[in-house]
Amino acid sequence: MFRPFELFIGLRYTRAKRRNHFISFISLTSMLGIAVGVTALITVLSVMNGFEKELRERILGMASHLTITGPGERLENWRGVFDQVSTRGGVVAAAPYTQSEAMLSLPTGVSGAIVRGIDPALEATVTDVGEHMKAGRLDDLKPGQYGIVLGSELADALGVGVGDALMLITSNIAVTPVGALLRERRFTVVGLFEVGMYEFDRGTAFIQLEDAQKLFRLGTAVNGVRLQLDDMFAAPRMNRELSAELGSEYWVSDWTRRHANFFRAVKTERTAMFIILALIVAVAAFNIVSTLVMVVTDKQADIAILRTLGASPGSVMMIFMVQGTLIGLVGTLFGLMGGLGLALNIETLVPWLEQTLGVHFLPADVYYISELPSDVQVMDVLRITALSFGLSIVATLYPAWRAARTQPVEALRYE
Repeated sequence: MFRPFELFIGLRYTRAKRRNHFISFISLTSMLGIAVGVTALITVLSVMNGFEKELRERILGMASHLTITGPGERLENWRGVFDQVSTRGGVVAAAPYTQSEAMLSLPTGVSGAIVRGIDPALEATVTDVGEHMKAGRLDDLKPGQYGIVLGSELADALGVGVGDALMLITSNIAVTPVGALLRERRFTVVGLFEVGMYEFDRGTAFIQLEDAQKLFRLGTAVNGVRLQLDDMFAAPRMNRELSAELGSEYWVSDWTRRHANFFRAVKTERTAMFIILALIVAVAAFNIVSTLVMVVTDKQADIAILRTLGASPGSVMMIFMVQGTLIGLVGTLFGLMGGLGLALNIETLVPWLEQTLGVHFLPADVYYISELPSDVQVMDVLRITALSFGLSIVATLYPAWRAARTQPVEALRYE
């Protein structure tokens, strides 16, 4: 049974000035190691959570939660599908779209792009592009006026701005009296967007839906209908329901399928980082073993006297468990404060470091996200705290058990 005197003696041993300063140094090292490990775990996992959240929001800001297409990615009766799914429970909005690869040409340069035909009014309900316009608006895309909205990086690569004209060349073949020619059309830049993801900013352009249907010779058809759900994580369930409801002539895809490998890789990397950094905490925690073994050796006479006065082996064991647990507890608390302090302020600290050192850690042309986001999740913090404190307690068991086995006669023989 745990009694107050065991706690008192355990705390007394922790506060006492030891004759062996090396033991004190090892104790401090163990404490700092646990603190550093917990700080690193909380910070890294928060940053990886932030990356995953940011990537998900940016990708879905352009991609939508669900996509419905027909055979050959051509949807003839799209209005019927649109009316059927837009009133369904859980669906917030729906919008038709066309999408094709094309070449944007200027006398000064040429660049390929994914050209998406949209209805500006409906597009704003399923994507966030309208909220990231650097110049102009999506509503400036008027049918018959052949306007185009470019990603900011794409516009920079072409050297164009709002009001400039360019040629859009498609892969469709137009048969003319002089032979087969690629279809092309003159477009005027009416807006620029920047979602903060290089892949989209560099390779995406928007045109009006009716202009796209004419340019890509789709008639009244579109390539598909995109849906926005009230719960993005309900997409797989909604996918199954709509697939059964619409039948085999339609193909339904959700964001978890379209980007499955990407998010699976992020999750795997996050798990691997947790295991690697947890080893730092484990090494620091098990330094407590060596600390307590040396303390037990140093306190042989004290243990013998306590046993002579009537202390049970269990009481002696609890005394040294208190000492080791306190080291782990203090290290965990300091690590918790350090980790939360870093994770909650990393979006401020990293720009300051970049400015001070004159470097850019995440160049936009190399990485999807050029800023270091952070998302502190309570369950991660609780899991890390429990892991650190649990390992600290486990590390005390062997030295404390060894102390409990001390025989008073043998310990006092040479005192």
